[in-house]
Amino acid sequence: MTPELPARSAGARSARGGIVDTIGAYLIWGVLPLYFLALAPTGAWEVVAWRVLLSFVFCCILLTVMRGWPALIAIVRQPRLLWWTALAGVLIYVNWQTFLIGTLTGHVIETSLGYFINPIFTVLLGVFVLHERVRRLQWIAIGVAALAVVVIVVAYGAFPWIALTLTASFGIYGLVKKQIGAAVDAVSGLTLESFWLIPIAAVTLIIVGQTDGITFGQVSPLHTVLVAGAGIATAVPLLLFAAGTRRIDLSLVGMLQFITPVMQFLVGWALLGEPMPLERWIGFIIVWIAIAVFVADLLLHSRRTRAVAPVDLV
Repeated sequence: MTPELPARSAGARSARGGIVDTIGAYLIWGVLPLYFLALAPTGAWEVVAWRVLLSFVFCCILLTVMRGWPALIAIVRQPRLLWWTALAGVLIYVNWQTFLIGTLTGHVIETSLGYFINPIFTVLLGVFVLHERVRRLQWIAIGVAALAVVVIVVAYGAFPWIALTLTASFGIYGLVKKQIGAAVDAVSGLTLESFWLIPIAAVTLIIVGQTDGITFGQVSPLHTVLVAGAGIATAVPLLLFAAGTRRIDLSLVGMLQFITPVMQFLVGWALLGEPMPLERWIGFIIVWIAIAVFVADLLLHSRRTRAVAPVDLV
C-alpha cells in the first residue's frame, strides 16, 4: 500500500492545481469587461485586431521559452489539423469581436447571458453533432433555457443577438477543439488560431486607420501599455483553462464555468448600472432555473458514477 500513497497524493495535488487554474481562467474572463472598457477611446474593431496580433506575438514568445516549436512544426505538417485550427480561429474571432462590441456598447449583461446559456447549448451540440445521449434533467434544462430566450425576445422586446452569437461561436469552438483533441497542445493551438487571423487583423487596422484613426500609441503611455497587454489578457486565461480542464472532471468544469457569467452580470448591473427592467429579470431568472437543473443533473450523475466505480481493495 505504501507505494500507492505518493501516487494518490500526486493525483490530489494535480486535481487541486487543475481547480486553481480553471478558477483563475474564469475569474480573469469575469473581469475582462472592465479591462476592455479601460481601453477607451479604442473601439471594438481596433481592440480585437491588436488582440489577435499581440496574442500571436505572446504565443511565439511562449513557444520559444518552452521550446515548443518542434511540436508546432509537427502540427503544421498535418493538413487536417491545420484546417481545424483555421476553423477554430474564425470562431474565436467571431466570439471576441461580438464580446467587444457588446462590452463597449453597454451590453455587458447580455454578454453574460450568452455564457450562461453556453453549457446548455454545448449539450445540444453533443446530441445533434456527436449523437450523444441526453439525460432527462438535461432535456428539462434545455427546454427551460429556450423558454427564457423566448421570454426575453417577446417580453423585453429585443432579440438577444449578442448573447446568442456568443453562445453559438464559443459552443462550436469547443466542439472544434474536441475534434482536435490532444493532437494540438494549448500554446500551439492558440498560436495557429491567431496566425490564421493576422490578415483579418491587418485589414481591420487599415480600415480603422483610414476612418476613425488608430489610437494605439496616440493617447497616453498608460493607454499604450493597456492595449499592449491585450494579448496577454487574451492568452493567459485560455492557457489556464486548457491546463486546468485536463486535470479535473468535466462535471466540475461545467459547474465552475458559471463563475464567469455571474461576474459579468454583476459588473454590468452593479458596477456599470446597465438597465434591468422587470421583463429582463424574469428572463434571467428563468435562465438561472435552467442552470440550477443543469447543475443538479451534473451532481447526480457524478454521484452515480462514483457509486458504480470499482472499489480499490488493495
